[in-house]
Amino acid sequence: MPNLLFDTLFAPLSGQDRPLLHLADGGVVTADAFYRLVARIAGALQGAGVVAGDRVAVQVAKSPEALAVYGAATALGAVFLPLNTAYTQPEVAYFIGNATPRVFVCDPGRAAELAPLASSHGAQVLTLAADGSGSLMARAGDAPDHLAPADCGPQDLAAILYTSGTTGRSKGTMLSHANLLSNAEVLARLWQFTDRDVLLHALPIFHTHGLFVASNISLLTGGQMIFLPGFDQDQVVAALPRATAMMGVPTFYTRLLDDLRLTRNLVGHMRLFISGSAPLLAETHLAFEAQTGQRILERYGMTETNMITSNPYVGARRAGTVGMPLPGVEVRIMAEGAEVATGEVGVIEVRGPNVFQGYWQMPEKTREELRDDGWFITGDLATRDAEGYVTIVGRAKDLIITGGYNVYPKEVEMALDEVPGVLESAVIGLPHPDFGEAVFAVLVARKGVTLDPGAALAAIAPGLARFKQPKAAVVTDDLPRNTMGKVQKAALRAQYAAWFTPPAAG
Repeated sequence: MPNLLFDTLFAPLSGQDRPLLHLADGGVVTADAFYRLVARIAGALQGAGVVAGDRVAVQVAKSPEALAVYGAATALGAVFLPLNTAYTQPEVAYFIGNATPRVFVCDPGRAAELAPLASSHGAQVLTLAADGSGSLMARAGDAPDHLAPADCGPQDLAAILYTSGTTGRSKGTMLSHANLLSNAEVLARLWQFTDRDVLLHALPIFHTHGLFVASNISLLTGGQMIFLPGFDQDQVVAALPRATAMMGVPTFYTRLLDDLRLTRNLVGHMRLFISGSAPLLAETHLAFEAQTGQRILERYGMTETNMITSNPYVGARRAGTVGMPLPGVEVRIMAEGAEVATGEVGVIEVRGPNVFQGYWQMPEKTREELRDDGWFITGDLATRDAEGYVTIVGRAKDLIITGGYNVYPKEVEMALDEVPGVLESAVIGLPHPDFGEAVFAVLVARKGVTLDPGAALAAIAPGLARFKQPKAAVVTDDLPRNTMGKVQKAALRAQYAAWFTPPAAG
């Protein structure tokens, strides 16, 4: 039996003396050198006792070696488990206790802190620093630079990615070899990636976007990556003339729009800018086109499904939408057990080869969200127009029910974002003694603008039904976000929870 993912993504690199990774310091890692790095790290993991089916947990900075650990785990038939570098000790303790990895790879600077908790769950601790030093690479130095991969079928697990856990315990999303490869193949065709592409890669690699979309597509198509440690604006601007494509989150594009160096000449040779992981404001989409002549391609996906929809490569890329279902992926928009009519709001459900296997060690949660017939309930609210374009309007858990009426935050946010002086907004529901929930707005002002929240609410009043209008608003410096740029509405609800609650009688 072959090793599906390794044979397709990593094995073809062997013997190829072409650039694969262009590093921020000017260094270059060739395809063959990367293959040999993967082989040596696989040998080191094997020496630590890793066999097929074992979990390999990794919480390290982005580097060629960190990416190679993914390839090494795949080669051994192990399950790759990347962890956000921002996770704290208690969070890591939960993941290690839940996944019980054979090996936990962490930064040398955190080894003293994390080794005891990892060891308490039977994990061997190895270290890997951003510069490639650490005990993992010391072991890899003595390992052979070739390997015979373990047999893995399409449905064998390739990775577990933990969800952000904003509404409870984080869930370990189980993704198979077929889940990951099918999505990469569809996206590569749809977005027309070839071996001539140079992808500007400034995303983290502990997340679906940077690891399973960006990296997998480049490896699959034989392209190259400008492999930056993160989004450094000067490094990105300097790298753009050498790139043909870029994948980013909305904050990448808003920051670039504020840079006078972003001109049509700078990016005139680029064939594709892609945005995802958080909603891209229609205003950002239009401003980027006006400044550069390039229309950003927005797509939509989840940890559990990889990518689900995309605006077309050839055709209308519509601002404010996430495009149409990918080829081979079914999407339906449901409410009360039936598909909604065109233009009406419902919950997105998705079925296809990209849909995950279930949640690690959580059979009840799996049954709640993954139907027996393969349909996954995303929890995202959306509409679909007559031409099939999907527009996300929010999360089902973010739906506000005020006085018996449903309010979709996205509709109110779109109105607020059009108010002069408003940079962005987040609309949430807060406990209210009369209405159950009240609509509440958190506003961020544009630079140099003094924003009156009352005036902003008055400005949107003529265009919204009274029950949709926020009962109050505040202005803050910025909105809380996770590492991929998503606004953390749970944190806002916690921060302002008592806004409408009468003070206790003294």
